[in-house]
Amino acid sequence: MNAKRELFLVSFLILFFELAAIRWFGATVVFLTFFTNIVLLASFLGMSVGLLSARGPRNFLAAALPVAMLACAVAIVTHLLYWQWSDSVSVGVGDQGTSPGLIYFGTEYRPADPSRWVIPMWAVGGAFFALIALPFVGLGQVMGRAFDAIPNRVAAYTVDICGSLTGIAAFAAMSYLQLPPTAWFVPIVLLMLHFAGWRKPVQLAAAGTLFTLVAIGSHGLIVNGEVSWSPYYKVAYTPAFGQIATNDIGHQQMLKIEHNGVAYVLPHLLNRDAGGKPFEDVMIIGAGSGNDVAGALRSGVKHIDAVEIDPRINSIGRRAHPDQPYSDPRVSIHLDDGRSFARNTERKYDLAVYALVDSLVLHSGYSSLRLENFLFTREALEDVKRTLKPDGVFAMYNFYRQGWVVGRLAKMAEEVFGEKPLVISLPQRDTIGPGDNQFGHITFLLVSSDSKRLQAIRERFAKGESFWLNPKPPMNEAINAFRTAAPANEDWFRSAPARLDVAGIDRLPSDDWPQLYLREREIPWAPIGQGMLVIALLSLAILLAFAPRGRLRPNWQMFFLGAGFMLLETKGVVHMALLFGSTWIVNSIVFFAILVMILCANLYVIKAKPRRLAPYYLLLVAALLVNALVPMNLFLSLQPLERTVVSCLVVFVPVFFAGVIFATVFRESRQPDVDFGWNVAGIILGGLSEHLSLVLGFNYLILVAIAYYLLSLALRPASPR
Repeated sequence: MNAKRELFLVSFLILFFELAAIRWFGATVVFLTFFTNIVLLASFLGMSVGLLSARGPRNFLAAALPVAMLACAVAIVTHLLYWQWSDSVSVGVGDQGTSPGLIYFGTEYRPADPSRWVIPMWAVGGAFFALIALPFVGLGQVMGRAFDAIPNRVAAYTVDICGSLTGIAAFAAMSYLQLPPTAWFVPIVLLMLHFAGWRKPVQLAAAGTLFTLVAIGSHGLIVNGEVSWSPYYKVAYTPAFGQIATNDIGHQQMLKIEHNGVAYVLPHLLNRDAGGKPFEDVMIIGAGSGNDVAGALRSGVKHIDAVEIDPRINSIGRRAHPDQPYSDPRVSIHLDDGRSFARNTERKYDLAVYALVDSLVLHSGYSSLRLENFLFTREALEDVKRTLKPDGVFAMYNFYRQGWVVGRLAKMAEEVFGEKPLVISLPQRDTIGPGDNQFGHITFLLVSSDSKRLQAIRERFAKGESFWLNPKPPMNEAINAFRTAAPANEDWFRSAPARLDVAGIDRLPSDDWPQLYLREREIPWAPIGQGMLVIALLSLAILLAFAPRGRLRPNWQMFFLGAGFMLLETKGVVHMALLFGSTWIVNSIVFFAILVMILCANLYVIKAKPRRLAPYYLLLVAALLVNALVPMNLFLSLQPLERTVVSCLVVFVPVFFAGVIFATVFRESRQPDVDFGWNVAGIILGGLSEHLSLVLGFNYLILVAIAYYLLSLALRPASPR
């Protein structure tokens, strides 16, 4: 058996399976979509245990396919039971119904009240952490044995990196083509059969069942409609109601604006009835399936830049929206990250809109950020402000859930634009305080630096007038809705500015701490703190249960190298997402580039044969200090070419030095499977440490990485192992 070929194939399989599992389990298991780092860490744990047990007497490879099949079966059963018991079961992710410390959109539809059986998220996450980790144990054994069979350790590690690079490229290609999981699992099942044995009936039965289960889960279990897979979500579209769900959480509903879409035209109606100059050029970020675009077109705008990150949702809107807004020649479609578009566009707008921006997916499995986090920072609002014409207005609206979120947005907007925003809550609220529950209320914030349009609206309200709305836009279009009493029709409802109580709201999101939905600078005990504890305990339990006793003596140098590198990767992914957009393409390129830098480090070690590690540790720490001390928004002021070059240097140079250190240490390894296993185990510590960004921010998270690297230096073995 060719050891290098086997190492390449198993490295490809582990990386590809990891990416597929993050997407599939996140879309199938209730609310795991918000905790995909659980799947990532589970794959690392399984691989680590497999590497440590590579020379052990037990062969776990035979169980990889059957356990993977079991994990998928449990995921589908969990999914079905959750919806079958929709009236009596909730999954607890903090007190979402009343006063959550961290908001997860879509989870509050089943409140954790006494009438329901509440399953804590740590129990759901812990169960699937263990189930997902176990199949990777056998694959880790294959990897460890292949490492042992190749005398040149650095050459073996280079083969491993090449296999991982190929895995990333293959999964990126499938994401680009928007292929379903049935396509993803073809190479997974085939390679698992290759390693476990084609002719074994148990393996063939497990492979067939696994593929069937994935197919069942991939095509929807509760939705009577179309199911497809974008690079971000499982997207379920129900034509009868125009509803779009993502990862089984209700997300959007396409409406005929004429019949029931007054919220989408409110900024235009306010401006018109106050006598303002009509909005002509409009930017809509989060255009989705097209409701906001249809409302703007109905209001007579001349040009719209519609920005939407998800190509599948946009495609459904282009095809099926009842008003067909994307067919209008006045609309330009941009499939891009909203922050990236606002920063790079040269066009100026009369109205810029954040349109119900509320992604239901994490930016990547490496961080706890959601796709839209970088839209709601001081620096992001500065980008939007730059796009406005002198008399331009910025509007953002959503069901923001909590009064402290509205207050935080208002204070941030005032800080950037220099004026208090106009805040309107529908249904009407005269005051909004930090502790008020805004669930069921759509809140509008309109702000500008010096807009005659917005000033005219304020003056009408200052006269004691209210703005009267009818659910059907044609009724509003026929009258001037600013008046002291409702029109002679019972369908009208009052709207007016709300007074904000922002007492105690002093933590505003920034590019370093982009946490709009986190109330305090802390790690919430429920569900994150509980989840971290459960994952740590399960990791120890699985390690003790599967790894041979004689191989449990840790290699602390390798362990802390893994922990530091995980945080280095996380910072790199977040940094590049901020600068170039939180899209799946950017993520794929960054992961690919990190592996390429490791490959370059390997080649350097092969050629230069470094002996002393102290200079490389010094260079690594210096490079990481630059990462920690230079604010990320400083890079935004650079020209595009300079921004790209400088950012790549800052992000990837530390990866190179870290790669040189690892490859040099690994070159002398007498037990490559064990040492690599402890390195992967350290990644779990690094993954759990990522949550420290909720307290420290992402820049200072690098200081934790520096501490891990210094520990790796201090705890290095006295002689090669």
